[in-house]
Amino acid sequence: MIIIPARLKSTRFPNKILAPINGIAMCIYTALQAKKVDETIIVTDSDEVINLAKEHNIKCVKSINEHNSGTERIKEAADILGLDDDEIIINLQADEPLFEKQNLLLFKDFANKYKDEFFMASCFSKINDYKDANAVKVVLDKDNYALYFSRANIPFNRDNTSNLIYLHLGIYAYSYKALKEFVSFTSVLENIEKLEQLRALENGKKIKMLEINTKSFGIDTKEDYERLMKLL
Repeated sequence: MIIIPARLKSTRFPNKILAPINGIAMCIYTALQAKKVDETIIVTDSDEVINLAKEHNIKCVKSINEHNSGTERIKEAADILGLDDDEIIINLQADEPLFEKQNLLLFKDFANKYKDEFFMASCFSKINDYKDANAVKVVLDKDNYALYFSRANIPFNRDNTSNLIYLHLGIYAYSYKALKEFVSFTSVLENIEKLEQLRALENGKKIKMLEINTKSFGIDTKEDYERLMKLL
């Protein structure tokens, strides 16, 4: 099951999930792509998003306003839906309209194959040095489990040689049981970096990472949206 958290309030790009892509609101465009892979549900506090979802025959769950993260919103939706503890949930962000169908299928298969070996799963791609603080980097162990995530360019390239960076892609998978545990955790590192996935690592949980080749990028700013429009 794919659940897409969709909130209107965004600090850097207000109401971005309603920005049109080929005449369709971004959150709806993302959901329509996801529906090609698995059952897809939008969870939102916005009546406008709910009405748009109905127009496009997309399942939608109404959530409360007061959530600190999309993961908490997904957990509320899972509660409402009455999911089984072992149900694998894919958290796809509403601002990832370019995430390719083939990569979503690949990630779904990966999550189901390794579900007994991780607390959470996510994705990364390899790039050269990339110092944009909006882009999250991940350091991996030899088995592709995450060691740390940061907005900084890690690992630090002390000798200034050619440096390969692993760019984190903001898509996650976890069981409903793990999701309930995750939202109960606290994290100092999460508050410092403003990266929610650090909550799992700080509490000793394993995040299995899948390498993919992708041209997708999250729409975090108006500049990202302008870049998207040029690509289309």
